[in-house]
Amino acid sequence: GSMRAREQELKMESDVLDALEALGYKGPLLEEEALSKAVENGLSSPDFSELCVWLSSEIKSMCDLEESITSTAGGEDVESFQLEISGFLKEMACPYSALVSGDIKDRLKKKEDCLKLLLFLSTELQALQILHSKQLKSSHLEKNNEIYQEVQTLCDSLGLLKPSSSDIPLLLSNVESKIKDILSKVKNTHVGKPLLTTPLNPDQTERLEKINDALCSEYECRRRMLMKRLDVTVQSFGWSDRAKIKTDDIARIYQPKRYALSPKTTITFAHLLAAREDLSKIIGTSSGSTREKTTCAINKVYFSFSCGFTELLKVIWYNN
Repeated sequence: GSMRAREQELKMESDVLDALEALGYKGPLLEEEALSKAVENGLSSPDFSELCVWLSSEIKSMCDLEESITSTAGGEDVESFQLEISGFLKEMACPYSALVSGDIKDRLKKKEDCLKLLLFLSTELQALQILHSKQLKSSHLEKNNEIYQEVQTLCDSLGLLKPSSSDIPLLLSNVESKIKDILSKVKNTHVGKPLLTTPLNPDQTERLEKINDALCSEYECRRRMLMKRLDVTVQSFGWSDRAKIKTDDIARIYQPKRYALSPKTTITFAHLLAAREDLSKIIGTSSGSTREKTTCAINKVYFSFSCGFTELLKVIWYNN
């Protein structure tokens, strides 16, 4: 029986060493003798406790856990270490009953149990790394597919033949050649000068992306508020007796336009790169000279409403 138990321990030690090496662990317990001695000493071994802390912190960095192992076994910290391990293993749904049941002070006294702990933590971390790698690969494929769809749309817009290859750099090269050919046939002023004239480095691009995210969040809040005001205003039109009989007609006209509105902005970093100088020109809409050319009978209808409702009408106008 003792011979078989020893063989099982050696097998577990070998499995732990293989797992630690695969995980990129660089600590002192990559040596067979050092690992054997550490699990023999268990909670009194600083190397053993530090390895537990490292494995648990790596696991916690890859999944949303409340518990963690931060104490180091040794001296007065043994009890805290045992409590943290117990909480962590329970949250991880550890299947080894010897590690999660019984008196906490009696756990991890056997070499076999210490090996079980290391084996459980290391294999769980391996599984998380595999899942994370697959998710990254899937995300990368989705991103590539999204880029390919965009390039395909570009090709369709430019009248290029349907791409026979998914080689994105090659497709972009064809798009660039076609655009240069088109631009060579029009005046230099046809497209206009870019609004952004300074080349951006990766750090500036990342910062601008974050600024745009913040602006998008701010404008989403504003748009939601305007859309809510629009809903309430249109709803109030139905309060009069004359309007009540027109409820279905109002809904039939209003709802398709309302559902077409989105609280989320569609402005991206690409819009900044594509913006031309004419976008920076601010044209007055209510000066005397401008109103002479824009006034019409329908203005009288619009301006009979409150200023607030005019803003709401702009929401529909800008989104259609």
